[in-house]
Amino acid sequence: MKNYGFNMLCMFGANSVKPKIDDAELDFIAEHGFNYIRLPLDYRAWIKNFDYANPDERGLEIVDGYIAQCLERGLHACVNFHRAPGYCINRPDLERDNLWTDEIAQDGFVRNWEIFATRYKDIPPEKLSFNLVNEPWWEDGKLGFTRERHAAIMRRAIAAIRAISPDRDIVLDGINGGNTEMPELADTGAIQSVRGYTPFNVTHYKAGWISHITDWPEPAYPAEYDGVSWNRDALAHYYRNWRALEKSGVRVMVGEFGCYDKTPNDVALRWFRDLLSVYREFGWGFVMWNFNGPFGIVNHNRPGAKYTTMNGLNVDAEMLALMKENRVNG
Repeated sequence: MKNYGFNMLCMFGANSVKPKIDDAELDFIAEHGFNYIRLPLDYRAWIKNFDYANPDERGLEIVDGYIAQCLERGLHACVNFHRAPGYCINRPDLERDNLWTDEIAQDGFVRNWEIFATRYKDIPPEKLSFNLVNEPWWEDGKLGFTRERHAAIMRRAIAAIRAISPDRDIVLDGINGGNTEMPELADTGAIQSVRGYTPFNVTHYKAGWISHITDWPEPAYPAEYDGVSWNRDALAHYYRNWRALEKSGVRVMVGEFGCYDKTPNDVALRWFRDLLSVYREFGWGFVMWNFNGPFGIVNHNRPGAKYTTMNGLNVDAEMLALMKENRVNG
C-alpha cells in the first residue's frame, strides 16, 4: 500500500507542544486503514536560544513518544522540520540566522538531522522516514534563497543522515512552497513531495495568514481563476512536471493537501473528489493537512458540513469515504 494519512500538529509550534498525540485520533486513523503520520515539528521545542548543537533532552523525549505512539499502531512516522534552524515558511523573521546564507544555520540544520538519525538508527526504515524541511522558499531572490544553495544544503544533510542510517527514506518538499519539483536532486534517491492546494482561490479562501487574498469572492468549483478553467483535467495538467520527474525514476508523494474552513463544504467536496481521483490515477500516496481542525476531516467547520459521530469524533463521513476509496493498494 502507498502512504496515506494525516499531518498531526502536536509540535507545530514551540509554544503549543502537546505531550502526546491524541490516542483516540491515532486509533481512528489506524482502524480506517491509513498507515502514515507526518509530524511537522518546530526545532525550538528542543533547541533553546539558537544553541543548535545542544538539544534539550526533554523536548526530544516528547518526539520519542510521538513516534512510539505511531509505531504501536503500525503507522509509519515521518519526522519533518516544519521550522528548521534558519528557516520556516511561516514567520521566517523569527529566526536569528538564515538557512540559505548562514553557515551557522546550515551547520545547525545538518547537526540536528544527525542527532535524529543517531537517535532513531535502530528503527527500521519502513517504520520511520525523515522529511528535511517544510516548503522551501520561492525563486524570487528573497531570504537569499537559490536553487543551488538549497540543493547543496539538502545534499549535505542527506549525506550526513546516510552516513549514520544508510537505508533511511528521506523526503524532500518541492521548492516554491512545495509546488515545484527538483530534477537537480533526482540522483539523491530521495522521495519528492508536492502539495495539493491548487487553486488557492478554493483551498485558502479567507485564510487570515495570507493577506493578499482577502478580497477574493466566495469560491466555486469547477470555476475559472486567473485565466484557468479549473476542473479535473486542469488539476491533472498542473502536475505534469511532477509526472515527468517520476518517469525519470524519482518517487513522488503528496505531503500536504486540504481545504480551509471558509470554503463551502459542497464546493470543497467537489474539488476533493477530482483531486483525489487524480492522485489515484497517478498512484500517488497522499497525506492530509490536518486531521482534526480547519483543513481536516474532523471538526473542520466548513459551511454546510454534515458530521457523523465515529469513535467520539465529529467526522465528515463523505470526506473520509473519498479518502478511502482513492487509496491504491500495492
